Amino acid sequence: MLTFERATPEETGVPSECIIRMTDRLQRRQIPMHSLLIMRHDRLVFEGYYAPCTADSLHRMFSISKSFTSIAVGLLVDEGKVSLDDPIIRYFPEKLPDKDSIHPWIAQMTVRDMLMMRSCHASTTYKLDMSSDWVASFFTTPPTHAPGTLFHYDTSAAHTLCALVEKLTGRDMLDYLKEKLDVLGFSKESYMLKDPFGVSMGGSGLVARSSDLMKFGYLIAHRGLVLGEQLLSPSYIDLAVSPLTANCVPAPLPSEAQGYGLQFWRNEQNGFTCYGMGGQLIIFLPDHDLICVTTADTQSIQGGNQQIYDALYEEILPYLQNDALPCDRQASQKLHDTCDSLAIKPLESAIAPKSFSAVNGRTFQVQTKDSDFRHFSVSITDNEGILSFMHQQMTYKLAFGIGRMQTGSFPIYNLRYAASGAWLFDGTLLIRAHIIDTYVGCVQFQLSFHGDDELTIFMTKKEESLFHEFQGHLHCKL
Repeated sequence: MLTFERATPEETGVPSECIIRMTDRLQRRQIPMHSLLIMRHDRLVFEGYYAPCTADSLHRMFSISKSFTSIAVGLLVDEGKVSLDDPIIRYFPEKLPDKDSIHPWIAQMTVRDMLMMRSCHASTTYKLDMSSDWVASFFTTPPTHAPGTLFHYDTSAAHTLCALVEKLTGRDMLDYLKEKLDVLGFSKESYMLKDPFGVSMGGSGLVARSSDLMKFGYLIAHRGLVLGEQLLSPSYIDLAVSPLTANCVPAPLPSEAQGYGLQFWRNEQNGFTCYGMGGQLIIFLPDHDLICVTTADTQSIQGGNQQIYDALYEEILPYLQNDALPCDRQASQKLHDTCDSLAIKPLESAIAPKSFSAVNGRTFQVQTKDSDFRHFSVSITDNEGILSFMHQQMTYKLAFGIGRMQTGSFPIYNLRYAASGAWLFDGTLLIRAHIIDTYVGCVQFQLSFHGDDELTIFMTKKEESLFHEFQGHLHCKL
């Protein structure tokens, strides 16, 4: 079973002070980090978790799932069960429309096209109607262009490839990977979410530990050779991480515009990246023999992922040494203290307006027509608060800290969260809840108390699938 040797950063030529600067920089830029792991020369030199996240926390990895799907397909290629140049329709006759209705571009599309994000769809097909068969949508949605021609980010391609793996193996894809790659020792608790029709979400559904990502990155960095066992053809891995298609036109960030392989991204440092929405990253830099793993929630921060890339590239890479550095006990202790103090940063608060004392704990009735919310109240004492509300005849409470984080179970969805509140300089109250569970995101409430008896609430959410209730404006009165 794969276990990582641990070392001080200096033993691998990494100054501890550089890692401290990287964490400090991300904290100053208010990037909500959840974990940071750094390996150099096959030794783990830093493993930090931002409270309330821990080493045992399961985390939604979003599109890193696609890289796992690619490796599962590579294993099938090794077994001779599929070829990269097979047309995908060969494997799903039951999902196809009438023979005369199959679009020729869909008929031409190969497994390779799908892995390269060169399908014939410009976007994810199942999102057009998520109540209908997700895999079937890939074959029935009218295509936008010929396959094998252009890069367009299409999660339904990865989802359909995952369905292919499960059809040919008769197993859930992650179970298949755990068996074939058993020497890696993926956590037993890790799993994949499934679509409404029972297919694992091979494009976005992986829920795992940060250490699972490091093990996966190690597998790819070592071209499939782990503990003397060749788990996967090195030729497939070499192809998968090669720059096969240009993705600079639709790419949102410089670090995500360097080319694409087979469900792997190229990066600016001559390496590859497994990318998941919100800052879930495995970054391998072969020229520096370094792997960096992060989990985070950058969904509400414009360019948040680039902040992570830049912090690694600018605070650590320029200072790496080929040989071991002298022991620096002071820096090592400071790094140890930094690691122990990592936490999701709470909001910084101004002083509560004097007028709030008159409405603290009082109940405001929602006046907005057609709203499923009935009433709200906020109670704050010292460094903690409670936001109470009624939604569809059910009463809920959301606890939050002032100047600190408060954990709990998010109302309606029963998902773990950490929340803080803060008074803004204009006298409005902001409550921000970080969702850190099977789903990852952020829900915010901005409350403006005005007049003698009125409250305006503005709710926003940054999460892909849930929390739709918590969007928009509400007008309330005592």
